[in-house]
Amino acid sequence: QVQLVESGGGEVQAGGSLRLSCTASGRIYSSYVMGWFRQSPGKEREFVAAIRWIRGATYYADSVKGRFTISRDRAENTVDLQMNNLKPEDTAIYYCNWGINIGEASGSWGQGTQVTVSS
Repeated sequence: QVQLVESGGGEVQAGGSLRLSCTASGRIYSSYVMGWFRQSPGKEREFVAAIRWIRGATYYADSVKGRFTISRDRAENTVDLQMNNLKPEDTAIYYCNWGINIGEASGSWGQGTQVTVSS
C-alpha cells in the first residue's frame, strides 16, 4: 500500500506562489494516476490536478488551469504541485492520493498541507 506525505504549504498573499510536494513510500504501479486534491472549510474535497505516473500526461481542474503545474519524479517517488498566481479561493488543505482513473482517490488520506492565500 502506498503511503503519502504532503509538505510545502504556507501563507502567501494573492498573486504569490507556493510549491507543494508529495512523497510516496511503497510501490507506485505503472497504471497509477497521482493526484492533488483540496478541501476548503465547509466544502467537499475536490480534484485539483493529476499526472499519469509513467506517461506523465497531466490533467487539471478548470479553476487552476494555467496557474498550477503538476510534475513527478519517478526516481524520487515524489509528485509536486507548483502553484502560481494564487487567489484567496485557493485557500484549502491540499492532499495527494493515487488512483487508476483521473480524479480517483484510492488510498488513505494523509494529513495534508495547509495553503492560505490572503487578499
